[in-house]
Amino acid sequence: MIWNKDIECMGRDAMRALQSERLIKLVQQVYANVAFYRRRMDEMGVKPSDIQSIDDIVKLPFTYKTDLRDNYPFNLFAVPMKDIVRVHASSGTTGKPTTVGYTKNDIENWREVLARCLTMAGISNEDVMQISYGYGLFTGGLGVHYGAENVGCAVIPISGGNTRRQLQLMSDFGSTVLACTPSYALHLADALAEYGYSLADMKLKIGVFGAEPWTENMRLELEKKWGIKAYDIYGLSEIMGPGVANDCEAHTGLHVHEDHFYPEIVHPDSKLPLADGTEGELVFTTLTKEGIPLLRYNTRDLSTLTRDTCECGRTLVRMKKITGRSDDMLIIRGVNLFPSQIEHVLLEMGETSAHYMLYVDNVNNLDTLELQVEMDETKLTDTIRELQDLSKKISHALNSAIGLSVKVTLVEPKTIARSEGKAVRVVDRRKK
Repeated sequence: MIWNKDIECMGRDAMRALQSERLIKLVQQVYANVAFYRRRMDEMGVKPSDIQSIDDIVKLPFTYKTDLRDNYPFNLFAVPMKDIVRVHASSGTTGKPTTVGYTKNDIENWREVLARCLTMAGISNEDVMQISYGYGLFTGGLGVHYGAENVGCAVIPISGGNTRRQLQLMSDFGSTVLACTPSYALHLADALAEYGYSLADMKLKIGVFGAEPWTENMRLELEKKWGIKAYDIYGLSEIMGPGVANDCEAHTGLHVHEDHFYPEIVHPDSKLPLADGTEGELVFTTLTKEGIPLLRYNTRDLSTLTRDTCECGRTLVRMKKITGRSDDMLIIRGVNLFPSQIEHVLLEMGETSAHYMLYVDNVNNLDTLELQVEMDETKLTDTIRELQDLSKKISHALNSAIGLSVKVTLVEPKTIARSEGKAVRVVDRRKK
């Protein structure tokens, strides 16, 4: 097991001193080697010498995903390509890919923080870990892979997809840990009986799920369906990949490896820093990244920060579980809505499956919202009255929770498309 007690239990003053030292070095590095940051800082009238401690981070410019795309492919790299040992990139489905590069030191730091995350989840060299995140340019598969090997796990690098084979190898190889998106973990659980398996055929004990927002109710659902302990792992390719943060057995927030990734919370509109405990957009500065160091990268993920000591003994700052993004927020008839709110209500009711789709439309200049949700296979009914009653019950619960009227359509099990990667939950048909 990899537990860096000196860092993970470090006092706040010592941590701030370490962060200050690393920020000063980082700013000097990007100012000297990245024209984009030198220009931004010059425009703001900020010089590297103005940064004397971590408190001065507010003087620095923000970075956004558009900045990475505008500087595609390598203009934000701070070292020559001869020092880059690996390149990852996003899918680029909404524009140019965001490209990130890693030096040898970056890869070693990645292995270290990932190993800390897996150790938080109780994973050790006694475990057999099935990694069902995608491998390749996506950071998920290889990121978790290197961390698992660092812990000493026996790794099954199966990647995503091919549900039948996933379950076969999980049974035959005796996998004790599953790493994938929560939506795919749910799909695998639902497919057990279809492919002739039961929980008795599996040795699974732990799930490490990430790459998409998921609720606390989803964690409880996965734990019930698999008979495991489920943990949330957080990361994004622009900052490092998976391993930026992870929750421990207390499940009171995800511990951020703040010796490498300095977190802030800012107001979604003003971008001004917010106090601990106040929800806003999560911002990271990469304190040790060499290949593509980023200043104040705005993730758009919504969270809060807590700095008290966790019951597990770690003093690392904790971020609240991500359940949405400021740019994923739907505004329907003036009401702000996040898909995770729908998921929370459905799982709390427990009368349908957790597979759903939201369809947003505009009819006669009025926004409409339709929820299609799969029936629970164990609670199927052919009685029209019962179906109508359940639809009304769900609609009423949603109206009470989110303040919107929702058309609820119950559909047959396994009719909503499954995703082997990040789940797609919303189709917005309104004309932009």
